[in-house]
Amino acid sequence: MKLPEIPTDPLNHGQQQSQSASLSAQKISVAYGTHLAVNGVDLDAHGGQIGAIIGANGCGKSTFLRALARLVKPQGGTVILNGHDIAKLPTKRVATQLGILPQSPIAPDGITVFDLVSRGRYPYHRFGSHWSRQDQDAVEHALEVTHMSDFADRSVDQLSGGQRQRAWIALTLAQDTDIVLLDEPTTYLDVAYQLEVLDLLADLNAIDGIIIIMVIHDINLAARYADWILAMKDGTCDTFGTPSEVITPDVIRRVFGMDVRIIQDPESKTPMIIADSRHALGPKREILEKEKL
Repeated sequence: MKLPEIPTDPLNHGQQQSQSASLSAQKISVAYGTHLAVNGVDLDAHGGQIGAIIGANGCGKSTFLRALARLVKPQGGTVILNGHDIAKLPTKRVATQLGILPQSPIAPDGITVFDLVSRGRYPYHRFGSHWSRQDQDAVEHALEVTHMSDFADRSVDQLSGGQRQRAWIALTLAQDTDIVLLDEPTTYLDVAYQLEVLDLLADLNAIDGIIIIMVIHDINLAARYADWILAMKDGTCDTFGTPSEVITPDVIRRVFGMDVRIIQDPESKTPMIIADSRHALGPKREILEKEKL
């Protein structure tokens, strides 16, 4: 599904601004009690890139993403946001440089799309400050580029799954940051909505140069949309590189414990996995043929 063309940014948020943005992690380790969920993971992301973090359930993907956003405190290592140690930055300064969309966020009952997206402007407000023209422009632009302007007055409760996810992405965009982190943005969406959301993110990256880093389960979608992929296993970085470097039979076997064949995605020309399965049609074909006799 192809989204309509994103309109020109009236606030002049462009590639030149975002290309200088950067986010890096140096030997990040995070523990929950005695369990080491993330162990010494590095990352280096710059403007104009889309990155994907993949791995089996429980490998530490979401925890690592939360550490990048300072939502959990690492036991070791440093996150550098635009050249500064994120742990030493004021919270509002972090929120004006980096936005995060967690997995399955919950909106307050009855809140409208406009009011939800407006919450992205909170980092720019002090106690007693008033809603400004810049705030209004930022929210309207976020609604426009996510194609949610027509739903501004509608309750979030009344939206479809894809519309709701676009509303949350609009909130993150209204925050006006050069770096956006997303934890499984396509979870619970059918295939059409998955492509709709990922096409939107790709368009925003291409036009505004926003750094996008997402945790994603679908390996083939990661390969199709990402410039680089971090494959995690047991809290560590197993492999980091381009889709062609990461999406290989050996890496997938180590990380996911399954055998695959790699073909070329006919749409994007990127690597595409075909998983071996004991339930594939091949073993059943003989049974089906016998039933016809």
